[in-house]
Amino acid sequence: MASGMEIDEEHETKGSMWVLDQKLDQPMDEEAGRLRNMYREKKFSSILLLRLAFQSLGVVYGDLGTSPLYVFYNTFPKKIDDPEDVIGALSLIIYSLTLIPLLKYVFIVCRANDNGQGGTFALYSLLCRHAKVKTIPNQHRTDEELTTYSRSTFNENSFAEKTKKWLEAQDLRKNALLLLVLAGTCMVIGDGILTPAISVLSASGGIKVNNPKMENGMVVLVAVVILVGLFSMQHYGTDKVGWLFAPIVLLWFLLIGGIGIFNIWKYDSSVLRAFSPVHIYRYFRRQKRDGWSSLGGIMLSITGTEALFADLAHFPVSAIQLAFTVVVFPCLLLAYSGQAAYLMQNTDHVVDVFYRSIPESIYWPTFIIATLAAVVASQATISASFSLIKQAVALGCFPRVKVVHTSKNFLGQVYIPDMNWILMILCIAVTVGFKNQIQIGNAYGTAVVIVMLTTTLLMMLIMLLVWHCHWILALIFTILSLVVEGTYFSAVLLKVDQGGWVPLVIAGAFLGIMVVWHYGTVKRYEFEMHSKVSMAWVLGLGPSLGLVRVPGIGLVYTELASGVPRIFSHFITNLPAIHSAVVFVCVKYLPVYTVPEDERFLVKRIGPKSFHMFRCVARYGYKDLHRKDDDFEKKLFDNLFLFVRLESMMEGCSDSDEYSLYGQQTQQSRDFLLKDNLNTSTSVADLTISSVDSIVPVKSPLNATPTVSSGPESSQTEVDELEFLNSCREAGVVHILGNTIVRARRDSRFYKKIAIDYVYAFLRKICRENSAIFNVPHESLLNVGQIFYV
Repeated sequence: MASGMEIDEEHETKGSMWVLDQKLDQPMDEEAGRLRNMYREKKFSSILLLRLAFQSLGVVYGDLGTSPLYVFYNTFPKKIDDPEDVIGALSLIIYSLTLIPLLKYVFIVCRANDNGQGGTFALYSLLCRHAKVKTIPNQHRTDEELTTYSRSTFNENSFAEKTKKWLEAQDLRKNALLLLVLAGTCMVIGDGILTPAISVLSASGGIKVNNPKMENGMVVLVAVVILVGLFSMQHYGTDKVGWLFAPIVLLWFLLIGGIGIFNIWKYDSSVLRAFSPVHIYRYFRRQKRDGWSSLGGIMLSITGTEALFADLAHFPVSAIQLAFTVVVFPCLLLAYSGQAAYLMQNTDHVVDVFYRSIPESIYWPTFIIATLAAVVASQATISASFSLIKQAVALGCFPRVKVVHTSKNFLGQVYIPDMNWILMILCIAVTVGFKNQIQIGNAYGTAVVIVMLTTTLLMMLIMLLVWHCHWILALIFTILSLVVEGTYFSAVLLKVDQGGWVPLVIAGAFLGIMVVWHYGTVKRYEFEMHSKVSMAWVLGLGPSLGLVRVPGIGLVYTELASGVPRIFSHFITNLPAIHSAVVFVCVKYLPVYTVPEDERFLVKRIGPKSFHMFRCVARYGYKDLHRKDDDFEKKLFDNLFLFVRLESMMEGCSDSDEYSLYGQQTQQSRDFLLKDNLNTSTSVADLTISSVDSIVPVKSPLNATPTVSSGPESSQTEVDELEFLNSCREAGVVHILGNTIVRARRDSRFYKKIAIDYVYAFLRKICRENSAIFNVPHESLLNVGQIFYV
């Protein structure tokens, strides 16, 4: 969108001031020092792999493991007419578990991770790195030099290159791809509402089995109490109680697997013939339309599969595969086979078949474990919802909300207070409103199958652009996946009026918010980009910028990584004074999982040294700690001071006209920097030496040996500027933030006016202020307002 406009602007201005501006404001200096293998999956010892596989049970498989609580009831909501129908349903469950979780996700989709990260945003970030499909074009060539920014090139005539060009050709296609990702994300958030509702309600139903006279309202009340407790504990984070999850889920799987074996032996071992797919054909021939409709219940046997992919963050793929093939898959097959064996002789017990099939001697222990397993399953989907919302905020697709990191060890564990209470209210509303598993199950199936379809379409592009698979292989994978998932999708569409509308309404509301917010964000960025101030105009102001230079440092926050933002000219036009030193700060998120700490900041000088103007770009990945680091300001100044020293050091470089100030430092320059620090004043030396350990060091140019000029004149200039900046910092730091108000033009269509003037304006009012995100002290804040019409 904006990239096309940039090209037009370039052609219009070329030959005038464009060339001069480009020379005056060169792109950010490249940083290097890439350790490409740093984030690749490591090889683990057998014992460590077993331990990781065990731990993954509690985080990854809770949702998938609790499905036996409600699958058969949702498959046969009325009654079972023929015991053979149970065999057909079991056969469908067996092959659904084999084709979707086992073959598609565990062995194929899980390989499409972004440095260990899974989910729709991880797939989108991979695509953004391999094709220019990001709708906010704020990336720079230096971003591609990051350690975590892995990408590959294509053959000019390859199908992958043609697909890439096709995607990049029109903004409509880029927006359609983003819309697909956001739709899948909204459905996962819907899962975060429906999973706790159906899991906890199904587990609570065990109370009624031994007390038939108990009213259903009591079961709902127990479920609501558990849900309130679950959401109220979210602020502690899973790290504090996570050590309990794996033992609970492992015990759960062993329990349902053991009960399944007992029921097969006791009731009917002939159910094992369901492993023959011929029973699927017979099932549909007998049931016809009812059999097709029952697929919505069968679909619930594979719910939680998408969570399996989304929760890859802290476990290697090999551990996920081991846990699924050794524990999860066989135990689930045994559990469903055992329930089917029980139903063969007790067809009228389908409503609560799980609890009815439990041996009486272990009934209450199983009930307790089932309730705990339901809580663990709910916790996983709620945490996944928080994580996705945080990623949407980073992508500029969701209003700024408070994000609390609940663990110092795991960056992915976050808690969003506002969203937590919204999810809780919606979850309780669904539970109380429906009061039974059938309609919640219909809603749940709709959400799950849409997420799976989204993943399939994204995987097709991943196989072409990232894996470089032959287009025939990508086509085969896509067709086979769409045949299975499309069949399920057609079945859940039949139940839209029976509860399936719930996730569509919830996802539609979240999608509307995301689309409107992203549209406003893109328009705001375009406004910044096309109204930036000419560097020639800034130079024309003279050494003092034609203003009164007051003591202190002004941090001007902008979304631009190059050029002087319009907010600066707007500020000095209305208030003809500026601080002795000015730093333009750009905080941006890149389509990578994380930006290593020592590669996070880029610093450069704007204009002559006498201007004392700099630019600092802070880069984050979509899973990094939030930009309001407590030491953000300290890190910024550490990098700024080190930049001044490095710039002075490198002024004497020979054998190369260009050099990089950021990247991996040679040992020679590191030794020199540390040694030279000892010759400066104590205060400056201490500051600079501490900086060396915390940020990106210097890299000497390729095929060039730097000869550093350390003469008295250069050293004195450097010390003078460092002391000047240090005195400015002590005089006070003022944070100058732009407050751009976006409004629709008078001639805009009515829906655009509603979206911008009402929806977007309302979201701006209720979301967090920029000052809170940047952790800016109120007494140091200066807001500069400007209105922009779209």
